[in-house]
Amino acid sequence: MIRILTNDGIEKSAAKKLTDMGYEVDENHFELEELKEAVKHIDVLTVRSATKVTKEVIDAAMKTGNLKLIIRGGVGIDNIDSDYAHKNGIAVTNTPNASSASVAELVIGHMFSMARHIGISNVTMRKGEWNKKHYQGIELAGKTIGLIGSGRIAQETAKKANALGMKVIYTNRTGAKDCFSEYNYYELHDLLKKSDFISLHVPFAKGDKPLIGTEEFALLKEGMFIINTARGGVIDEKALLEAIKSGKVAGAALDVFSEEPLINEDLRDCLKISMTPHIGGSTKEAQERIGDEVVAIINKFFNSIR
Repeated sequence: MIRILTNDGIEKSAAKKLTDMGYEVDENHFELEELKEAVKHIDVLTVRSATKVTKEVIDAAMKTGNLKLIIRGGVGIDNIDSDYAHKNGIAVTNTPNASSASVAELVIGHMFSMARHIGISNVTMRKGEWNKKHYQGIELAGKTIGLIGSGRIAQETAKKANALGMKVIYTNRTGAKDCFSEYNYYELHDLLKKSDFISLHVPFAKGDKPLIGTEEFALLKEGMFIINTARGGVIDEKALLEAIKSGKVAGAALDVFSEEPLINEDLRDCLKISMTPHIGGSTKEAQERIGDEVVAIINKFFNSIR
């Protein structure tokens, strides 16, 4: 029987489907030392963002050679040493389609929160303060949103922003894309200068230089807003705080951080940052789609090698 460990959990409906199909599903969560033992006895490992599948974990799996497939339930595989896994004959994949709409909606939600002071006014109201004169906002309609990246989440964000009457522009590392043909492409430095809002949708690997640092903040429009639901580290957090302090950045929204859980007190104490605890894909609908996609990936993989 093919054994599957869903180390960071999976939707109950997906677990049932796999069990009904004849797979053995272990829904326990193991920390590193226990995981190194568990991977010796499974064929498939599924993870979300919590579990790091390091060289150490893969070496442990190779002692028996049972592990054949690692699936990241979500976008990106940066928490998996995929190169090392591939070198050892272990397939690695993710579920890139499942959470795009959910993350894009979070981007839009953060934009409304910043533009209309929703988050901070909720806090001060509960303290008995009536700061009506302090919370004059702006409308999103007519503003320019610059998207850095052109993947599925960026595409979903573009559609939603366009529907709100925003002007959408974009950039990426490889030039203009057919999927963004209705929007204008700009090089990064030009996009930074033109955008009222910037939303980041790019990967980040350990050791990479932040894409948005002191030099990039200097190019931004005065009083703009920036949103990061991609990966912690894409924005230089110290430079962000300095840009907020100077007034260059009117507000920021962060769902991801360089260190998670968040320990940076300066970020936490900055009232001009709208924060969420890495919940971009944390919707009921996204989790159901992730579960369905995981089931499809597993079935396709093992049907192809039987």
